[in-house]
Amino acid sequence: MGGLGCLLSPVAMAVAISSLFVIGGFGVLFAPLIALILFFSGGGGGGDDAPQRPDPDEIAGIIQGDGKGEFDPESVPEAMADPITEAGALCADIGPVVIAAQIDQESGFQSNRTGPDGETGVSQLPPDVFTRLGRDDDDNGETSALDAADSILAQGRFMCELADQVRPLVSSEPLSDVVSLTLAAYDAGPEAVLKAGRVPRTNASQQYVVAIRAKFAIYEGAVPASPPAQDTEGQ
Repeated sequence: MGGLGCLLSPVAMAVAISSLFVIGGFGVLFAPLIALILFFSGGGGGGDDAPQRPDPDEIAGIIQGDGKGEFDPESVPEAMADPITEAGALCADIGPVVIAAQIDQESGFQSNRTGPDGETGVSQLPPDVFTRLGRDDDDNGETSALDAADSILAQGRFMCELADQVRPLVSSEPLSDVVSLTLAAYDAGPEAVLKAGRVPRTNASQQYVVAIRAKFAIYEGAVPASPPAQDTEGQ
């Protein structure tokens, strides 16, 4: 599964460079990422009305955290805020910040996006998964992956299922928390994660997890999205 969201954002720029540091511990993995986020975020030193540079300790905590911080609904397209909030309340392991950051990575909030293997909609779920978990969550009389609410709530259900499957693998090793394992299972499939006993040791899997974690700071409102997220449905 791919990612188009916030391609010009400081977070995305940081993620691209941080891919050089993917294999390793949290310190090696996230230190350059946090530094770049802070550098490109700017702020500070411009008077009382100037935006303040984000606190590096806060950014570090968010990126390395469980994604359960307070979700900023203004960081996503207006019509998607409620479905993201609902999807992030379906189970204890996956909060709305994780859901929003994952949508950003998967589709850049494009409701009409189609992936190379038939993934459709804002959450880019495989067709068989949406067939199984999709419902008419927006009550428009149709269950469709092209409906943002239907797609996002199916995403939430799938993430909760995956979290249950990978929970026995949780350990103190880097990227071995339930959120990272669940994200890797969404991207590479649960079989790949269960076989590896961790996030697979590939750049594709680990970069996917790191890229989404980097965006937690946007959807908790600690770092502004640039450009702001836009709902491109119908464009």
